Amino acid sequence: MASIEVLLHGESISTNYGSLGYCSTLLIRGTQNILVDTGHVGRRRALQEALNDRNLQPTDINIAVMTHAHWDHAQNYDMFPAAEVLIHQWERKYVRNPHPNDWATPLWTNAMIDSLGKVKEVEDGYQLENGITVMHTPGHSAGTMALIVETEEGPVAITGDGIANAKVVSTKINANVFWNEADSKRSIERISQAAEIIYPGHDRPFKILKNGNVEYLEDRKLTFFGIDITQSDISIVSSRIDPFVMPGIEDQKFTD
Repeated sequence: MASIEVLLHGESISTNYGSLGYCSTLLIRGTQNILVDTGHVGRRRALQEALNDRNLQPTDINIAVMTHAHWDHAQNYDMFPAAEVLIHQWERKYVRNPHPNDWATPLWTNAMIDSLGKVKEVEDGYQLENGITVMHTPGHSAGTMALIVETEEGPVAITGDGIANAKVVSTKINANVFWNEADSKRSIERISQAAEIIYPGHDRPFKILKNGNVEYLEDRKLTFFGIDITQSDISIVSSRIDPFVMPGIEDQKFTD
């Protein structure tokens, strides 16, 4: 059966200087090496180091999955010239003409995807190999997709931002919605019914318990570099970040 490794952990952090979007980058080892979400260019060196630590080269990656095409998930696919890049057909359609209010899908996204060598559009139910299946989970974006992976621990959902973090499981509200709120809620429920173990887009892996609570499967470790704390006024504030729903989502609809 396939196994899943975290190459880069996901976090979503906001500062008074702006927001930092660090998506989870995952490696599925089955009959092929499958990479899920490559992150943005600020993580490019860290991604290469994570591969080096596992004695892997970019050319060893057979398939690279783009759970969705937002800037924080989709900028490093060019590192993997031998890989077939998988994207949901609705996501590919959307990035050709993104909504003007969609700051997560810059206009250059389409050209970036066009520049990749092998891009395959997939749909719900597509099998990457036996035991690894695409689940279309629209809401966060038009073509957000999860992977349901059969492992020795049971079915595992790799969700991208269909479930961005553990809080989403209890609230049924995603941190950011750029496509459709009702679709997002349905997708959260569908994922939660399909698997107890979740690898979310911007959080540590966790398990959904029978009482609805979650149990993290890994400890959190976050280190800041390049700051002289003796000369800087640094504070860490625990505060709530309100969910964001893109203005104008009511204008959007795909039928096929």
